[in-house]
Amino acid sequence: MAAADQLDAKLYVIPGSHPAMAARRMLELKGIPYRRVDLMPVISRGVLRGLRFPSNTVPSLSISGRKLTGSREIARELDALRPEPPLYPSDPERRVAVEDAERWGEEVLQPAVRRILWNALKRNRAPLASYAQGARLGLPIGLAVKTAAPIVAAASRMNRAGDDTVRHDLASLPGWLKRIDDWIEEGVLGSDPPSAADLQIGASLRLAMTLDDLRPAIAERPAGELAVRAIPEFPGQAPPVLPPSWLEPVREVQAATAAS
Repeated sequence: MAAADQLDAKLYVIPGSHPAMAARRMLELKGIPYRRVDLMPVISRGVLRGLRFPSNTVPSLSISGRKLTGSREIARELDALRPEPPLYPSDPERRVAVEDAERWGEEVLQPAVRRILWNALKRNRAPLASYAQGARLGLPIGLAVKTAAPIVAAASRMNRAGDDTVRHDLASLPGWLKRIDDWIEEGVLGSDPPSAADLQIGASLRLAMTLDDLRPAIAERPAGELAVRAIPEFPGQAPPVLPPSWLEPVREVQAATAAS
């Protein structure tokens, strides 16, 4: 197999995508050079379909003659290409625990945070520019934001970011944060260097922390500290916009964290 530093790696992302950020960190931790291709939300689906990736979502990675979609699939391929530093522990029992946490991060936390973000952006599109910092979209960022209303509406529909669903997500967030804190205490999360589960969950938390509505409830607890260690930088910042009544469960957690 070719050395990792000789591989032609091309990563397709959407600005602000948390699983795409997780994949970027994996490549960086492995020391694998890559070319990043920034795509517009929604439009990306047609591009990836035309490139014959196995799915039309990001992150999608072309490497070593293979086309992969999804941060979990990418993590396994990168560990095969360059075992060090490992994204999964060698101990079988610990690996199962890490893979379970990674799967939960992808199947539960990742889509919920995405829904919350799109619901917020539907209410205020102005923060879109902050999530596109450093992206090369083929048109000025300001123009992209001004013409983004149809894309935001379509992305909200495709991700099922309706009010009832997002309100339920916010009510579930305190329990999810407790689960993550427990995993950190048990040693399932929080390895150094970060595991695939750390990156999967950390990227979702980092995206959530770009929302002023959510950041105070996350940042000062173990889950927030894990997120910053796993994903040191994450672009984007959205001012408060979600209805206060939806945030009551989150603010109760914030108050409890401050009092502890």
